Amino acid sequence: MNTQFQLGQISLTLHRWPLDQPNHSLQAWDAADELLINAAHTAIAQYCATQSDQPHVLLINDGFGALSCALADVTQTSSTDSYLAQQAVVYNRAANNIANRHFNSINSLEPLPGNPDIVLIKLPNNHSYLSFILSQLASVVRPDTVIMAAAKAKDINRNVLDMFARQLGPAEASLTVKKCRLISCQPQPGKPQPHFPLQWLLDETDFTVVNHANVFAREKLDLGARFFLQHLPHATGGQRIIDLGSGNGVLGLMLLSKSPDSKVVFTDESYMAVASARATIELNLPQCLNQSEFVVDDCLASQQDQSADQIICNPPFHQQHTVTTHIASQMFIEAKRVLKQGGRLRIVANRHLNYQQQLQRLFGHCQQLAASPKFVILEAIKRS
Repeated sequence: MNTQFQLGQISLTLHRWPLDQPNHSLQAWDAADELLINAAHTAIAQYCATQSDQPHVLLINDGFGALSCALADVTQTSSTDSYLAQQAVVYNRAANNIANRHFNSINSLEPLPGNPDIVLIKLPNNHSYLSFILSQLASVVRPDTVIMAAAKAKDINRNVLDMFARQLGPAEASLTVKKCRLISCQPQPGKPQPHFPLQWLLDETDFTVVNHANVFAREKLDLGARFFLQHLPHATGGQRIIDLGSGNGVLGLMLLSKSPDSKVVFTDESYMAVASARATIELNLPQCLNQSEFVVDDCLASQQDQSADQIICNPPFHQQHTVTTHIASQMFIEAKRVLKQGGRLRIVANRHLNYQQQLQRLFGHCQQLAASPKFVILEAIKRS
């Protein structure tokens, strides 16, 4: 894995997070980071030429800390929905001996700082989340705030530029450099903004699901979760069940509705996902809040060994823009550690992913419980 970042006079060591990922071709930055860093240095120099102080730079969706580390000399606030991204930024700043005196980290649901001078955005691949980011910015930027965003050229289209124009102000994209483009936006305060979070009715139930902007399946149940709902495990009284990668909490919601004396832990690395799960339970089963835990976490890092009777999981197969199965692999390893003897891990997975073989190697066996043309339900039991 390439960890040596070099751009002009900048030389850094940058790691992806979690560490020790099996795909050694991946790195902790891309050409979009480089575009933003170069553009930011120009904007910072122009600011300092007319002002007596350093600018306040707002970083949004900095994946692994390349932006934060490369711009370490200025006061900055980093906002992200990803707990893993937060951990990566902290780790990489420390690894490069960067002090945190002028650095602040916030999550996506916290208010943005008022009056930032320069805003740098790594475009998320979720347009709903981008819309939320723009609505946040609309309430804090000034007409002279410098706003720039970057992504792969294929992800910057007329719809994205129109979204900037509708919610923030006129935007234009640069020519392509290393398959990436830079968006520059001139903010115009007072534009109407969409409402977040969304709510929608869960089919064939009386439940209403709450979805914050960056949660998968924003307006309806995704197909994998729909299939999993037909094959949820039976929960006996008092069992502790973990909904790993809980998203909006719909799986744990249904488990609680069928076994209200069980204890369910909703955990995800997305702040918006955990907030959605909490809001979904509060709205539909407020009487079950005392039996529910809501945890933002790196997989199951905060869970004790042999503390769960069952774990259910609809594992992701991507991290940010990168398709990868290492997060699912980490989930399976952590699940085995956290399950009690005799505890069960049950997952839904796309048929083309080789999770059954992985679970077979890890647990010593794995049973396919159900299958559809696109998905399978797999279960592994922790035995001595």
